[in-house]
Amino acid sequence: MSPYFEAFFNALTGNLDWTWKSIIGQVPWFQNYFWGVIAISLLVWSLEIAFPWRIDQATIRKDFWLDLFYLFFNFIVFSIAISGFYALLNVFFNNLNIPLNQLSLIDLASLPQWAQLLLFFVVLDFVQWFTHILLHKYPFLWQFHKVHHSVKEMGFAAHMRYHWMENILYKPLKTFAVMILGGFEPQQAFVVHFMTITIGHLNHANIKLTWGIFKYLFNNPVMHLYHHAKTIPTGKVGVNFAISLSIWDYLFRTNYIPEDSGKVPLGFPEDENFPKSFLKQQIYGFKKE
Repeated sequence: MSPYFEAFFNALTGNLDWTWKSIIGQVPWFQNYFWGVIAISLLVWSLEIAFPWRIDQATIRKDFWLDLFYLFFNFIVFSIAISGFYALLNVFFNNLNIPLNQLSLIDLASLPQWAQLLLFFVVLDFVQWFTHILLHKYPFLWQFHKVHHSVKEMGFAAHMRYHWMENILYKPLKTFAVMILGGFEPQQAFVVHFMTITIGHLNHANIKLTWGIFKYLFNNPVMHLYHHAKTIPTGKVGVNFAISLSIWDYLFRTNYIPEDSGKVPLGFPEDENFPKSFLKQQIYGFKKE
């Protein structure tokens, strides 16, 4: 059997088995992302219901069920499908005798656990912030990113409405970031993963949350709402690209919050022609504009 096929098959079946064990509760809670994302979703949705920012927005908002489908598809189904692809990359690097830690700039293993987690969080967040700008800047990538910006009413599940092609760009760059950090994730990396999921859900939620003075550090629903605004400042490809940390936008002057009423039209120019169904949204980016 080809080592590439074997690696692909083992990764795919292994991830599928791990997901099933997660569903039936045979995975420790701190590694159980299946039930973890459900618990976080229910918590943030409860906050939306109890403390709605836009009080005229329905609890079951526009495209609520579509976004829930995206949540499970992107977080569960696609993560299983793509696992084999990254196993192939690992075999490829091994065949070239390139250890994953050869590109490391930081010896993460030599640092205390808290410092490992902090560096892991900050470096990965910056890589995602930079990647997010690329999705807006280049027309080919923007065609796929339009799926995320087709949201017309914000809610927690809008966090997971994105085209699977975005992972094709995000994952290699995130893998590169891990290689810079010594080629491994910290032992307690689940803390970072659960935290970023929670922040992402909150940023898209119908809650008015700004974190007070910490708004210059952490992304928030008010800031992120203007990232989704249909009208952006002239001459810009976008604003407020923050994923978890808003500090990158303030440092590189891509921040923009003109007011905080929450009453801003969402989408992008001519989005009335954008497909409404999941399947049509998946093929939209591959068509010639």
